[in-house]
Amino acid sequence: MKILTTGECGFLGQYLNLELSKNHEIVTLYHQHKRNCAEYKNFQIDICNYENLKKVFDDFKPNVVVHTASISTPQKAEALPTKIVYETNVAATKVIAEVCAQHNSKLIYTSTDLVYAGYRGSYLKEDAKLIPISIYAETKLMGEEKIKSTFDNYIILRTALMFGFGLNGTSCFFHQMYDKLKAGERVRVFYDQFRSPLSVLEAARIIHHICVSDIKGEIINFGGSERLSRYDLALMLCNHAGLDANLLEKTTMYDLPDLPHVADVSMNIEKLESFGFRLKNTHQAVAEILHNRFLTNPVSQFEN
Repeated sequence: MKILTTGECGFLGQYLNLELSKNHEIVTLYHQHKRNCAEYKNFQIDICNYENLKKVFDDFKPNVVVHTASISTPQKAEALPTKIVYETNVAATKVIAEVCAQHNSKLIYTSTDLVYAGYRGSYLKEDAKLIPISIYAETKLMGEEKIKSTFDNYIILRTALMFGFGLNGTSCFFHQMYDKLKAGERVRVFYDQFRSPLSVLEAARIIHHICVSDIKGEIINFGGSERLSRYDLALMLCNHAGLDANLLEKTTMYDLPDLPHVADVSMNIEKLESFGFRLKNTHQAVAEILHNRFLTNPVSQFEN
């Protein structure tokens, strides 16, 4: 297949490059840092430059588009003018959906678990109440709506907190936590925010599988199988990596006033599993992440 990917210099994006390139022709789009996009056909592009974006579509004619590019965290979104966040996360997503419709390309869009109301209980299903409380989550939800109103050849993945080791200068809280613990430094971790952490390795494998499937017109909770706090996940990391759990300092999310206080957006993943995906439990996923850290190609084959 011919697969076009956006945001591929990022944390998830680089793993997608590795996974999708095994069996498909890929074109990767990046904004600033080339990273492992340099190993594939790539274009440096601002996704808000619609003329250049449409030219890439016209030249490549992708079968599938995996759209991960966005202003990607609540903190980044709050630091920018609302107009820029809207243009990147909403308007550009609408244009991408429209061009996908014109080219008969399937669109896979990574949204966020933060669109859910964080006070409605645990293991939320896809039809749970939606109350995004950050400009980031609000614009990701608006992106969902723009896609749904454009065509039906889409998969919207409400992505959970993702963990693993970043490649080529990217990172995430899990990677940063590992480095600090390895150096003997104390690490503060939330005990009172619950999500469904998902391994970046499993995320890349499942997205690959969705690319070649007949699934379309679906919104899917895209997370791991367990409801965990960051503290819970940190304990698993210490257990599997032989790190000192006494260095973990339990803290409340309310200690960070600028962070959206979402207490529980753990997700029910029965719908994801109904399509044949069998996720590892979190202990297994953490063990795999650690095992793959030092491999040349860190993404193993998809396991159904």
